[in-house]
Amino acid sequence: MPVDSTEKPLFASKLDAPPRLADAVSEAIAAALFDGRIATGDPLPSEGEIAREFGISKPIAREALRQLSGAGLIQTQQGKVARAKAITGEPLDRIYGYAVRSSLTRLREANEMRHLVETGIARLAAERRDAEGLAMMEEAVREMHAGLGEPDRFTAADIAFHLGMAMATGNAMIRMQVEGMRSVQREVSELFSRRSSRTRADWQATVRRHEDLLAAIRDGEVEAAVQMVDRHYEAADIASFEVAGEGDEGPAGG
Repeated sequence: MPVDSTEKPLFASKLDAPPRLADAVSEAIAAALFDGRIATGDPLPSEGEIAREFGISKPIAREALRQLSGAGLIQTQQGKVARAKAITGEPLDRIYGYAVRSSLTRLREANEMRHLVETGIARLAAERRDAEGLAMMEEAVREMHAGLGEPDRFTAADIAFHLGMAMATGNAMIRMQVEGMRSVQREVSELFSRRSSRTRADWQATVRRHEDLLAAIRDGEVEAAVQMVDRHYEAADIASFEVAGEGDEGPAGG
């Protein structure tokens, strides 16, 4: 993808003096990905074209692309042009997934983090009430009702609900963060669903908590939305972690 000299350059090719040139090049390309100059699925310039654009060597251009691939921003394949990937929380989700599966301590810590993050998300969602996010939350609640007693289906709907709440803020970075926490939510939900004492009334109570949270956000009741998040996490923590047993730190310890 050669750069037409009559058009605005694809990258900001003037580099500061970085510790490593590859870092500066990868950041310039990432900026083009995040601000939409390179759209999802678009091919990136070749290593040679990147090298000419920035006045660097091909190995440095190759290292910059390797960094972007490792961050999950582009897709590279031997012998094929690199392409932009959809920007999501997938890389963070993998990291959290490793952490929460390593021990109950890490899972508790991650769920505590998620509680704090979602308190702020609920507040902003109730203030902004983005229509797409609200619609996603409403559909997720309907799916929860349909998936009562079906752990996999119910968990998928639960994850969709919280992603919808993030989308209701209208903030793309918040959406990415919540996508990155799906592993945490999935592990907690699976613990919750594995309880031998889990009754239909328990499932229904979980749905009602989500319905109350949705109503508070939809009605713009900011403080009520925050309280609903606190209530939801208090109930979910007790129910989910009791199945693991007090002091059980899992296979990897604390």
